[in-house]
Amino acid sequence: MAVLDTPKYISKRVSTLKPSGIRKFFDIAATMKDVISLGIGEPDFTTPQPILEAGIRSLQAGETHYTSNAGKLELRQAIAANLERLYGVKYDPVHEIIATVGVSEALYLAFTALLDPGDEVIIPTPCFVAYQAEVFLAGGVPVEIPSRMENNFQVDPDEVRRHITPRTKAIFIGYPSNPTGAVAERETLMEIARIALEHDLIVVSDEIYDRLVYGFRHVCFPALGEEIRARTVLLGGFSKSHAMTGWRIGYAAAPAEILKWMLRVHQYTIMSAPTTAQDAAIEALKSDTYVDEMVAEYDRRRKLIVNGLNRLGLTTFEPRGAFYAFPDIRASGMDEETFAEKLLHEEHVAVVPGSAFGKGGEGFVRCSYATAYEKIEEALRRIERFMQRYG
Repeated sequence: MAVLDTPKYISKRVSTLKPSGIRKFFDIAATMKDVISLGIGEPDFTTPQPILEAGIRSLQAGETHYTSNAGKLELRQAIAANLERLYGVKYDPVHEIIATVGVSEALYLAFTALLDPGDEVIIPTPCFVAYQAEVFLAGGVPVEIPSRMENNFQVDPDEVRRHITPRTKAIFIGYPSNPTGAVAERETLMEIARIALEHDLIVVSDEIYDRLVYGFRHVCFPALGEEIRARTVLLGGFSKSHAMTGWRIGYAAAPAEILKWMLRVHQYTIMSAPTTAQDAAIEALKSDTYVDEMVAEYDRRRKLIVNGLNRLGLTTFEPRGAFYAFPDIRASGMDEETFAEKLLHEEHVAVVPGSAFGKGGEGFVRCSYATAYEKIEEALRRIERFMQRYG
């Protein structure tokens, strides 16, 4: 029986796509006992009960069919009202908002609709692992620029300007940041807006962590002015703020002339976001209580892990958003890959090497504090033993 020469049939674009640097450590940890994971970027909370009940009611009412391609109008209206209430930015729910299968699909839609082969997208790193991959899969070229701890991991406008070429079509930003926890400063975002206007560029802004901030106010990029709203694709969702990762529900908001082409791609790939999840998301937007309670607990954990890591000699930038600490591990004498592997095998604590998030993450690891306070305490004890051997 002939053996299929499989590599011959796999596209070069897919076969050259690097695997996620996050999954490697999850897969190893899954084979071990007594592992404390500081790796996964997922709330440890269960979806709040009223949201669960809304999903159950939806199923019991027989809401098991397709919705319109863009999603239920009631959900899009609720998203528009929420964005206006929080940030003063207005979107037409009929023509400028689409419900998506998480922000991951929204990201795919944006780049697939915007990019031609060879178009460049400037991406500050360290950043979430999917950003460069989605640009690449859309035929574009991700152009990484560094952000640095000494500058609070802000996107550097001078670096953006230096990397603009005739092929540059878009700037990508993601704040609050995964993996650093940085929150963008208004002055920095205003400068990015000026660059986009000056060079006629689109800005794609992933704001999935917008509600998870600590003592700071999130700045919504398209709210900076009508001119910048007109060239911005805003991505958001419910996974992080409402502990709804498994529901797979997010959204994109953009000017109608951009959104209609994203909707065209969505029609042929997804049809519509899950109906049950849409009904749950409508309920999620009715109250901030759940969000406020979770943010308060994340803040408690944030202080514990940041103070603990700094005490151990692992210099850690104070995260102002999301639920990640990003310690500098070079005091250990190891690179980030070696540090993460040894810590996992020797002390059963899982973290993610910073290089998984781009070149700007070298010398760091990501530690998620979306896990129980007591587990973080134990993880810090184990890291202390580890640093006594290597620090």
